[in-house]
Amino acid sequence: MSNLYNAAIVQDAPITLDISSGIKQAAKLAEEAFKQGAQLIAFGETFLGGYPIWLDEAKGAALWNHPGTRAMHKLMLKHAVRENDERLAILQDLADKYNGNISIGAHERRRSSLYNNQMLIRANMPPLNHRKLVPTHGERLIWMRGDGSTLGVHQDGDTTIGSLICWEHWMPVARAAMHNQGEMMHVAAWPTVRDIHAIASRHYAFEGRCFVLAAGTVQSKEDMLDGLERVGGDNEAQSLIESIEDGQLQFGKSFICAPDTQIIAQAGDGKEIIYAQCDLDMIGEGLTSLDSDGHYSRPDVFNLNVDIRPKDGVNWVDGPISE
Repeated sequence: MSNLYNAAIVQDAPITLDISSGIKQAAKLAEEAFKQGAQLIAFGETFLGGYPIWLDEAKGAALWNHPGTRAMHKLMLKHAVRENDERLAILQDLADKYNGNISIGAHERRRSSLYNNQMLIRANMPPLNHRKLVPTHGERLIWMRGDGSTLGVHQDGDTTIGSLICWEHWMPVARAAMHNQGEMMHVAAWPTVRDIHAIASRHYAFEGRCFVLAAGTVQSKEDMLDGLERVGGDNEAQSLIESIEDGQLQFGKSFICAPDTQIIAQAGDGKEIIYAQCDLDMIGEGLTSLDSDGHYSRPDVFNLNVDIRPKDGVNWVDGPISE
């Protein structure tokens, strides 16, 4: 008898910057997927707030003190998700109602810094955070590095769920840390699942003997302008986005693949929800030939130590001083 787990990827356009509206949009889409029987629903990288593709597409955005970049960063800080954010309650209610899981990316503010957080909203539990360990290239202008405290997994009954974000899939030691925790369902969050991203995602499935939800988004210049108008962006931010060429900038291409790397659900370059029934018995079958954390490892030769302590920089021994 097969051991099936139902997965879905919501491939849609984020509402740029306007995270409050984006949460409502995500809730509507997630409920549609839950009603189709999904137990795990994945959204792409920073779906809440939108991937900051303007860092790549707007000429000069990475230049020192660029007025448009400063203006966008100000807006991102203002609207970002925060710890215990009440706006997320609608997603939590859905996870509770359907006894399911929603993996969704967001710009998260902690103190005065932004993080790229792929949150797992899970039934009757607080969200499981995963903050991107290394923002890639120009992303370092806006995102702080995560630490080992958010490299955890969630146990949904007998099914283990985890995630990594974008180029973390080329961090061998991060992959090893996740494989060690016995992932069965893995969310690989991307802006667009380009060919090289698809290779990394399928490789992860084979190496980790798990199902991978490679989740991308779609986004256009017009989407970004709409979001900017919603939050009342200023002239500098407007000019930055206007400098980008017209048209679509992110192209989805999401897919779900099995531990043998076979793609079992595939999206195009537009808005859609894809579904797959994942036969978890395939994991045990695949482990016969390859267990990268077990019989195909050499702990007598290689050793990995993972520091899972939060790194806050300033630690108050008896709590912060107050008056």
